[in-house]
Amino acid sequence: MQKIFDTAQEKMGKSINSLVNEYATIRAGRATPAVLDRITVDYYGCPTPLQQMAAISVPEPRTLLITPWDKSSLRDIEKAILTSDLGLNPQNDGSALRLNFPPLTEERRRELVKGVFKYAEDAKVAVRSIRRDALDKLKDMKKKSEITEDDLKNAEKKMQDMTDKACKEIDGISAKKEKEIMEI
Repeated sequence: MQKIFDTAQEKMGKSINSLVNEYATIRAGRATPAVLDRITVDYYGCPTPLQQMAAISVPEPRTLLITPWDKSSLRDIEKAILTSDLGLNPQNDGSALRLNFPPLTEERRRELVKGVFKYAEDAKVAVRSIRRDALDKLKDMKKKSEITEDDLKNAEKKMQDMTDKACKEIDGISAKKEKEIMEI
């Protein structure tokens, strides 16, 4: 029975980590290299993550500097950024790319917050699904008489507490991200 709880706890933790990683890719007015995590570049016919092709630095609070290790890939990197959903225009100086992050408009901030809430809700759905799967396993154990009715009730309560804790953590993370996006 403890194995079921450990597995559920691990999966809930992974759901929360996935949410944190998703939030890292949302740009909140400041330049962070994490916004480029999902960008892949067609490098000699092979999709390659941008981080494996270039050094990414933050010379100023609203600017990212992308310096490719292979200068011939500069155009490919520029094209990948232009076709992404970031909405940024890289400035090519021949040896590196600069990405300037303009201040977000109020409307764009509200759009981003809606996305934040959607990701949070998706994470909560995943956590609840994990709870349901664990409860199904516990009920199967009860049917096979491996555990008693009291054990099942206690396990259900423990699983619900674990789910509530995970949902509360998700709410805290999303509130923090909303605050970060809405501050000017």
